Amino acid sequence: MSVRLAILAPGLLGGSVARAAHHFGAAEHITLWARRAETRVALRKQAWCHAVADSPTDAVQEANLVVVGTPVDHIVPLIEIIAPALGSAAVVTDVGSVKAEICRRATAALAGRAHFVGSHPMAGSERTGYEHAQVDLFVRRTVFITPLAETNAGAAEKVAAFWSALEADVATVTPDQHDEIVAHISHLPQVLASSLCAMLGRRETGWRNFAGNGLRDTTRIAASDPPLWRTILEQNRDEVLTALRAYQEELHGFERALANRDWFEVQAILERGRAYREQMRPGA
Repeated sequence: MSVRLAILAPGLLGGSVARAAHHFGAAEHITLWARRAETRVALRKQAWCHAVADSPTDAVQEANLVVVGTPVDHIVPLIEIIAPALGSAAVVTDVGSVKAEICRRATAALAGRAHFVGSHPMAGSERTGYEHAQVDLFVRRTVFITPLAETNAGAAEKVAAFWSALEADVATVTPDQHDEIVAHISHLPQVLASSLCAMLGRRETGWRNFAGNGLRDTTRIAASDPPLWRTILEQNRDEVLTALRAYQEELHGFERALANRDWFEVQAILERGRAYREQMRPGA
């Protein structure tokens, strides 16, 4: 079946989905909707979309695949708005970085109307807005899809095939498994980068002018949008707390080894860290 794609709220991720779908021929027709009128005017000038709608319901009228690109706290409310306009064969997915609550509520909102399958691309940037969209943002990057037990198998296959057409590497997990994983490998790093910069901000402000690439690389994501991340942390609070407590134990172990001049343990921790980093996928 040819894909008639609608993307709602095309920021960095949604805009990249549109550009990639156009580039790789993954959609026959691409319609966009953005909340701001001035953004819709600007989007109409882009070669990588075929139409720009003035309302979300207009955008999805003829779509058989809908991608919702809003912040996580707006995903379900927007799906509730478009639900009456969707065809029974339509599939809705999202790009939110928290899945358990979204998948359950979105599935309930579409019950008897269309199908929902959660998605989360492990790709992005501290920058926001469709202006920073990249045609190759998802190439060789993991995209989680998170069907529930009751999710229509054909709908899940359609979403997986779409991401694969953008040359992403698809991983299928449950929504709860997803939230545990990303709490450790995505949300915890954001908290560490932000809290490190917050701590350093309490010291001599001039020190930042002496920073080399080590601090810049470690804290790049601290430049991410704070309100966006607050909503993510709100929705994945319990899993992030578990990850934080595990990290605190590791950090306390390092602190004890350093305080006790246990240089063998200090080196052992450094070696374990290097081994993990070296075994990450290329390009990470």
